Amino acid sequence: MLQSRNPAQPWTGQPIVLIGLMGVGKSTVGRRLAARLRLPFVDADVEIEGAAGMTIAEIFDRFGEPYFRDGERRVIARLVDGTPKVIATGGGAFLQDETRQLILEQSIAVWLDAPPAVLAERVSRRDTRPLLRGRNPLQVLTELARVRNPIYALAPYRVASQKAPHEATVSRIMEAIGA
Repeated sequence: MLQSRNPAQPWTGQPIVLIGLMGVGKSTVGRRLAARLRLPFVDADVEIEGAAGMTIAEIFDRFGEPYFRDGERRVIARLVDGTPKVIATGGGAFLQDETRQLILEQSIAVWLDAPPAVLAERVSRRDTRPLLRGRNPLQVLTELARVRNPIYALAPYRVASQKAPHEATVSRIMEAIGA
């Protein structure tokens, strides 16, 4: 699935920001997209952990989600600096009004979308996601999709992340943005 809400405006070199639910492949696909475009790749979560000197889970545990989201917004504001690069964001970044506005105004936002069942299978392989600890991944992801997908849909581009080689998703993104 490939939807482009603004196909008349192809990519012109601004940062490409990948958004979507956890497990959709933002980091993995982002690295491959950056390599294909010969651009730097940045994972916003890695940048946040570096700035804070602790993991995302530790930030959530110690300071709570509002504190984390504020730091996330500041890091993303630094990353969308106008230089060409591919940025993977955390699943909740685009939900925050200020962060979403930054992304929509200063980059190309691409929503990677996948059914909750596919995502649950992917995220069940590791226990590093604060929102899933001790909970049923399919139930959590189904509820997150219900709440978040209408907000993710504000991105100008939507690309399906399916059970296929990551290169297929990279190709669909490049087609969508006219790269």
